[in-house]
Parts: sequence; structure tokens; C-alpha cells
Amino acid sequence: MSQDIILPPIVLTLAGADPTGGAGIQADILTLASMGCHPLSVITAITVQDTRGVQGFMVIDDEWVLDQARAVLEDMPVAAFKVGMIGSIDNVVAIAELVADYPDIPLIYDPVLASGAGDELAREDMIHVLRDMLLPQVTVLTPNSIEARRLAANDADDEEELSVADCARRLTRLGCDYVFITGTHEPTRDVENRLYDLGGEIRVDTWPRLNGSFHGSGCTLAAAIAGLVARGLAVPEAVKEAQDYTWQALRHGFRPGMGQYIPDRLFWANDDAGDDDSDKEQDANV
Repeated sequence: MSQDIILPPIVLTLAGADPTGGAGIQADILTLASMGCHPLSVITAITVQDTRGVQGFMVIDDEWVLDQARAVLEDMPVAAFKVGMIGSIDNVVAIAELVADYPDIPLIYDPVLASGAGDELAREDMIHVLRDMLLPQVTVLTPNSIEARRLAANDADDEEELSVADCARRLTRLGCDYVFITGTHEPTRDVENRLYDLGGEIRVDTWPRLNGSFHGSGCTLAAAIAGLVARGLAVPEAVKEAQDYTWQALRHGFRPGMGQYIPDRLFWANDDAGDDDSDKEQDANV
């Protein structure tokens, strides 16, 4: 084999395993592959779930998480990290220590605090550790507005609900280079997604709401940003292109079970992908 073959960008994703293939590490792998990247995967938790919700999960021991990650990091050149569901305080500490050893590798973090169906996946004590140890190392944080408020909240001071801009201000001050807050849960006609850095709002992108309740849209979006950053795009451009990719994946989404729809991350390869969303029930989007 020729030694001159150019490697695809390699992205290491750390996330929980989803047996439906809709979210978690399976969603990351599909998305990163469709971005032209080679995905490496470290499993942080094993879940019992279907398209209707999460019935349970088992967190992987932090030493196993570190061993999985270090084995591949010492073997292959990684261009970006993508972190999803972490599962425990011990794993937050382990991942924070891991990425601190690679400060030049961009870190895209999708703070999975609950499932798409609303199942709780992170307690408040874990959120405090996230704020202290992991967020200061994040290149791009990708919460929806509910997650942003949980991460930014200070119970002693917050008597009213924080605005999206206030959340972004607090989160960038914690050390995130960029905070990209999606507006699916906000009471707007279209979905408004906003990118911030320490200086304030950089861009706002507006997308028509799609019919349907989707499983794995946040994972898809964050993984797409990671893949595009790994390919050399600047963060604002990566964020814009990742939104378009995710919106198209949702538009072509399918409902394989009795619950939520799953984004079609390979929509561009499916010649017979349908556009009929008439039987979908709820509003959702990027």
C-alpha cells in the first residue's frame, strides 16, 4: 500500500451507545462518516431505550473510558473531539483530564442533560462539575435553550428565566470559546439558532420548523460541526454548514418505530428519500 495516501480527518467521539441508532455514538459515527471523516468511538454509557424514551442506562467506569480513549489517541492523529452523554461525575473528571492533555485539539461538546423524550440524564451535582472542569476547555458548546439555562443558572441569583443572550454571556465567561444555542424550544415561528463568543452574538440563522419529534438532532448537529472543524473550516462557517446538513437530515427523517423520528444522515445517498411529512405530529427542528 502506498505511504502517500492522504488520511481522512479523524474525529474522536465520546458518548453513550444508543441501540436505536438514532442518537448517541451511533449518530455521531453516521454523521462523521457522511462528513468525510474517520470516526473513533469511546463509549461512556450503555443505554436501554427505544424511539419512545430511555428505560435505563449503565455508566462505563471512568478508567475504562480513559483506557479506550488513550489507546486510540496514542495510535492515530485526532483532528477534533466531540463529547456527548458523559453519564457520571467520575467520567466528567476523566474526560476533562484527558482533553487537557490535548489543548490544541478542538473540543465540540453537546451537553446531553436529558433525552429527546425528556428522560433525565444528568443531575445538578454533575452539572456543577461540568461548569468547573469541562466547559473551560470547550471550543464549541452546542446546547438547546433548555440545556443552556440549566448550565448557566445560578440558583442564588436567578429569580427569572435567563434570556438566551444572558446564558451565552455566562457560558463564554466560564471559558467556552463559542456557544451555539439552538432555538427549537423557544416560542418563535421559525427556529432561530444563535452563535456567540465572548464579544457577543456572531450570527443568527433562521430555519423553518419541521413537523415531527426527532431523536438525535442535537447529536447530529454537534457531530457535523466537529467533522467540519476537523476538515479545516472556521467555527462560524462550520456552524452554518452543519445546520444545513442537519436540517436536511431532519427533513428526510423516518419513523422506524412507535416513537420519535430519526434523522436520515445519509439523505444525500438515498435517491428515493421522500419529502412527505404529512403524517408527522409535533414541531421540532435543528
